[in-house]
Amino acid sequence: MAWFRNLTQVSSSSLKKQHHHHMHPFSLLSPLASSLSHSHYTTEAPPTQYAGLGPTRPEEKPRVVVLGSGWAGCRFMKGIDTNIYDVVCVSPRNHMVFTPLLASTCVGTLEFRSVAEPIGRIQPAISREPGSYFFLSNCTAIDVDNHMVHCQTVTDGVDTLDQWKFKISYDKLVIALGAQPSTFGIHGVEEHATFLREVYHAQEIRRKLLLNLMLSDMPGISEEDKRRLLHCVVVGGGPTGVEFSGELSDFILKDVHQRYSHVKDYIRVTLIEANDILSSFDDRLRQYATKQLTKSGVQLVRGIVKDVKAQKLILNDGTEVPYGLLVWSTGVGPSSLVNSLKIPKSPGGRIGVDEWLRVPSVQDVFSIGDCSGFLESTGKPTLPALAQVAERQGKYLANLINNIGKAGGGHANSSNGMELGQPFVYRHLGSMATIGRYKALVDLRQNKESKGLALAGFTSWFIWRSAYLSRVISWRNRFYVAINWLTTMVFGRDISRI
Repeated sequence: MAWFRNLTQVSSSSLKKQHHHHMHPFSLLSPLASSLSHSHYTTEAPPTQYAGLGPTRPEEKPRVVVLGSGWAGCRFMKGIDTNIYDVVCVSPRNHMVFTPLLASTCVGTLEFRSVAEPIGRIQPAISREPGSYFFLSNCTAIDVDNHMVHCQTVTDGVDTLDQWKFKISYDKLVIALGAQPSTFGIHGVEEHATFLREVYHAQEIRRKLLLNLMLSDMPGISEEDKRRLLHCVVVGGGPTGVEFSGELSDFILKDVHQRYSHVKDYIRVTLIEANDILSSFDDRLRQYATKQLTKSGVQLVRGIVKDVKAQKLILNDGTEVPYGLLVWSTGVGPSSLVNSLKIPKSPGGRIGVDEWLRVPSVQDVFSIGDCSGFLESTGKPTLPALAQVAERQGKYLANLINNIGKAGGGHANSSNGMELGQPFVYRHLGSMATIGRYKALVDLRQNKESKGLALAGFTSWFIWRSAYLSRVISWRNRFYVAINWLTTMVFGRDISRI
């Protein structure tokens, strides 16, 4: 492939001469012509550069650039009026993950495709409109003075094209970068633990879990190694950690005991939490969850992780916990890009926004989802990093930017002093979590101090499944999820290690 890379490379000087807004940023026509006019069949080639998307002209549609493809970014793209705006999405994944059901894919209750919705289905204009694009790339920097984002392509493996950089000019920028898992600076977490935020995380957990089950059945393996391989440790007692523990205990009771009978007495699950599990839920529900998880065989340990090694973790009191699978779910924090932005931050290091979700210190920049938070000057508390918060913000901001475009303020620096209407107000609809064995928790209070409906048990499990089935993004995925649930109920979970 070296000859192909040489053909597609182009010098910086040749690119500065070419600039046309409607040229696709990855068009190889001009780079190819440039490369043929120079002798590029040498061992050393100049740095790869590609043109990006230049500023829009007054007679063209204004361009909205969305950074991220999570709950906030995708709900925004779904609601944006593509008759008014061109939409460009920059993200390292080309799909949205329905995160509430991600834990179910780790043990085969659901298939991975059931929780992934392609961006092109959420916003079809990205696939068919001439000025709208999806770029499989990471944003590396934001130049707010020149209304421009710097991007770098995402590649996979050593045989693919080298990464290259490009720039995109925006009229309106929506930062929906989400957050990254919090490790609290604990040594060894990044190297040895698996997070549970993306589909590939769930795939990794599933492969590792099934590998450990099969390895532990090999002749000659010691009792100590067998117990370690089959010890699944979950760190973090929030909804994700509890739901994964519940799914894992279900998998052990219903499937491992039948299909891995030689090692069924060795496999166990430990959930480590520094405080109380499900701290945002009603006290009665937390006690119920503790009782049910313990009945399912999940060992609850209160402690703080001090160090993580390849085959064991060490708690603050010196206790060593050997593990075969370690899943880390202790909350989220700002990403490195968010930390690097030289703009005012909200408490916790998030991008600071005002009541209309604008970044008030710069022009035409908005931020939604887990990466954003209200500035202290607004007097509003920082909202929790929840899917329902991100989704509500995405819907609100799409309507706001649509109204700005209809009023003639779509282009860069043209919406100064414009009336924005009602500010964003968030009302918490409640929380839900499954704990396995056809049981779940439903807490419909607006906050911990409020009064409201709090349910637990089979009825809550039915409500949980019904609610999430109705919230799955497309009818295609609803069909997938319903069929997966039915298949699992009748035939058990799929234990193929693919």
